[in-house]
Amino acid sequence: MEGLIDWDHLELLLHHAFYNELQVSPESCPVLLAEPPLNPTANRVRQAQFIFETFRVPALYTPVSSALALYASGRTSGLVVNLGELLGYTVPVYEGHALPHAAGRLDFAGRDLTDYLQQLLLERGYLFSTAADREIVKCIKEKLAYIPLDNATPAPETSYVLPDGQVISVGDERCKCPEALFQPSLIGSDCWGLGECVFDSVMRCDGDVRREMCMNVVLEGGTTMFLGTPERLKKELERLVVPAGMQVKVIAPLERKYSVWIGGSIVGSLSNFPLMWISKQEYQEVGPAIVQRRCY
Repeated sequence: MEGLIDWDHLELLLHHAFYNELQVSPESCPVLLAEPPLNPTANRVRQAQFIFETFRVPALYTPVSSALALYASGRTSGLVVNLGELLGYTVPVYEGHALPHAAGRLDFAGRDLTDYLQQLLLERGYLFSTAADREIVKCIKEKLAYIPLDNATPAPETSYVLPDGQVISVGDERCKCPEALFQPSLIGSDCWGLGECVFDSVMRCDGDVRREMCMNVVLEGGTTMFLGTPERLKKELERLVVPAGMQVKVIAPLERKYSVWIGGSIVGSLSNFPLMWISKQEYQEVGPAIVQRRCY
């Protein structure tokens, strides 16, 4: 199970962010820390304890990243499809609040697609075996891969120049790689495809909000950046929801790779945002469990 597994490394990362990148003392500034969907309660509590006691921040707010991504698109209700490097999530959000009972998790994402493309290129005779080679494969994926509306359409051959000057040809691999999002069996997974995962989250919502979810499917994260992703997802969803009498609209913001950060900056600029903070005094009076009451 992927997730936060090393608190010592998190401390090093945040220390670098505060002192080297932001060049601020954490004791002097409140912190908004976006957290992943379905974050276990134990992690949320320990995270609050960690931020307040290790970095001594004056205030903390930990919203769910999916809600922030939705704010970045100008919405407070919708279904956020997050596809990152390690995991993916389908998270319904209603009036600014994530609905964890209807959220779903995909145990495959960008890293798995990179591995799959590496395998496809090996079958074509191109060996990428080192960690540096893997970064090259990732670049090939990000620059050349796309998702056709009809997966039966062959991809045209194109050339890619490697850092050492060698030129390789890439053809159907461009489509086969991201096709695994919709057909996980291609990478040996028995999980549902992306369309089925989104549909499942829709159907786990209350009946009176399902239509709103279907009409506000918002893409977020770097692995949603493949050309053709919104069109293909719309087609897959229509196949599932139209028989239920619903229509589909998929929104793909241009800056969706950074939607969570953008949404966080929007929330942080709201006039009523100071009311959302958990202050250091509140934390000291109630303890780390306060995050369960104040941030959801």
